[in-house]
Amino acid sequence: MTEALSEPELERYARHVVLPEIGGAGQQRLKRARVLVVGAGGLGAPALAYLAAAGVGTLGIVDDDTVALSNLQRQIIHDTGHIGRPKVESATAAILRINPHVTVETHALRLDTDNAGALVAAYDIVVDGTDNFAARYAMADACAAARRPLVAAAIGRFDGSVTVLKPYERDAQGRPNPSFRDLFPEAPPPGLVPSCAEAGVVGALVGVVGSLQAMETIKLIAGIGEPLVGRLLMYDGLGARFETVRYAARSAREGR
Repeated sequence: MTEALSEPELERYARHVVLPEIGGAGQQRLKRARVLVVGAGGLGAPALAYLAAAGVGTLGIVDDDTVALSNLQRQIIHDTGHIGRPKVESATAAILRINPHVTVETHALRLDTDNAGALVAAYDIVVDGTDNFAARYAMADACAAARRPLVAAAIGRFDGSVTVLKPYERDAQGRPNPSFRDLFPEAPPPGLVPSCAEAGVVGALVGVVGSLQAMETIKLIAGIGEPLVGRLLMYDGLGARFETVRYAARSAREGR
């Protein structure tokens, strides 16, 4: 049985409720939803903030790191007073300040092949806020096995990309949707892709990309619009340009 939205919730989400595409029914779907955000850093911070504000009922956070001063240039869910605290605790405090109606589940650990399956299976949708390929492959494989949508993203110094992965489904033509391994067949050699600490990153960039992840997640939950399945949305911050590239499953490309 669906729990009705309270009067304070109806007022809080009024701008959603008046949208025909969301309405009261869509807001109730958001309230029932369980979303796992892997990483409470640059991408996870804006994604968590907007998903909390949107009324996602349960947010799971996976992160084994603590807040550092150098994080605060871009990880807006944390603040100066939280330096040294576990990121899952800092993020929880911020989420509850944004929206006390949200339930937060914390997982103070690093996602890997051993724990990814159980973590992913406990949620409806997974948002990728990681910064390494090992975690991305483990998360993507677990999402595919558990039939959970994955809202994946990556950022560079001034650019970023977002896509939605549902390889367990087929498109309108009956072709299998692509997987993360279709997009990235293998990880780049160690050292080829520099970290944010090595290469730098504009703080506002992760806000753009993380907000796009939140938008795709809300679309998936509410069942509206066209998610970025089989499409890679790329943002060039210096050129102020968005481009979309389509990609397909390897089996579809090979005609199988």
